[in-house]
Amino acid sequence: MSSEHPTRSTEAFFGRRKGKTLRPKQAEAVRVLLPKLKLDPHGPPPQSFGDLFGKDYTAYRIEIGFGGGEHLLNRARSQPDTGFIGVEPFVNGLAKCVSALHADPLPNIRLYDDDATILLDWLPPVSVGHIDLLYPDPWPKKKHWKRRFVSHVNLDRMARILKPGGLFCFASDIDTYVNWTLQHCRRHPAFEWLVQSAADWKEPYEGWPGTRYEAKALREGRTPAYLTFRRV
Repeated sequence: MSSEHPTRSTEAFFGRRKGKTLRPKQAEAVRVLLPKLKLDPHGPPPQSFGDLFGKDYTAYRIEIGFGGGEHLLNRARSQPDTGFIGVEPFVNGLAKCVSALHADPLPNIRLYDDDATILLDWLPPVSVGHIDLLYPDPWPKKKHWKRRFVSHVNLDRMARILKPGGLFCFASDIDTYVNWTLQHCRRHPAFEWLVQSAADWKEPYEGWPGTRYEAKALREGRTPAYLTFRRV
């Protein structure tokens, strides 16, 4: 894999950007707080992650597509020595997370509200210990599979910023996307699947708080899978 930034794809990996009109308190939280937390990956790349947070943390972790922020907020609260970056282009989900941070600030969180590939290309290499992609849009129609976030070029992007031994965690209740991810990661030379038995991928991650997407999947009778890959 080249150490240069991969060629950017122009294909969108997410769907709609906005749903219902934000409630007044959400809109106010976004107006007041988001500018203080939002990263701007259109300027010069940061020399270190500490530059993004105003202080150095012992580790850094990214969640791509955090929805309403349930998992992101829980992890950041339980791991105050880790700096977290959450990516979510859907305005309503972002607003829910920002509103929670407005009520209960967490200094170890930064946010980005656009295409995650732009951010991944901008961040310093070999700097992140963990990337989460939890219940991403499965794009179930075959003609849309090219929009699935897991692809060789995006695995290149993640491999560039992950430290050796760093983890990529993927959770989904859509079996075709689980198989898709397994095939792509097992073909990619930078990743190895951490599995010892069939039960490994059926058990939630340690400290897993659950998400609303997972709860919906369980209500509807689908079985989630929890895959963990290590940067070699």
